[in-house]
Amino acid sequence: MRRPALIPVRRVLRRFSRQEHGNVALEAVIIAPILFWAFMATVTIFDAYRQHSINQKAAYTIGDMVSREDRALTPAYLNGARQLFDSLARSAQPSSIRITSVRYDAVNNRYLRSWSERVGPVAAATEDEVEGWNVRLPIMPHDEEITVVETWARYAAPFNVGIIDHDIHNFIFTRHRSSGSNTWDPDA
Repeated sequence: MRRPALIPVRRVLRRFSRQEHGNVALEAVIIAPILFWAFMATVTIFDAYRQHSINQKAAYTIGDMVSREDRALTPAYLNGARQLFDSLARSAQPSSIRITSVRYDAVNNRYLRSWSERVGPVAAATEDEVEGWNVRLPIMPHDEEITVVETWARYAAPFNVGIIDHDIHNFIFTRHRSSGSNTWDPDA
């Protein structure tokens, strides 16, 4: 037995499913938000890589600057280095810099901290922390000293597409160019 009321509904639905006008508009409504999100994600990912690259170059500049210094480093010098880093890295918030002088003890195959100073909300490097850098630092001649420059700068993504705000941390080590090592003078 046929249901007479359902026949027109089926006929209307079948006719509607065969029609093709309006498909482009419907597809555009579906795909436009996806394309917009993909564009915003591309911009954000590119910006994150660009900022990481800029921060790394700025950190290498600070490391090179410290390696060429022939006088003792001072708190004023460290504050100036931070201002230079913030300018080069285009930091929206103040960064943190930590400079650590590290000596290699080849007899015991370990790294020793000569001194460590910082500017910003990071702690000075501890003796235990420096000993843990054995996977990050090169093997050097006995009693050789290098200077480790670490920088931290906050990165804020321009769009919320899954990349969270985070600190960009750089770890740069350089050998002093003229004398054996950098020194620290807290009173100058």
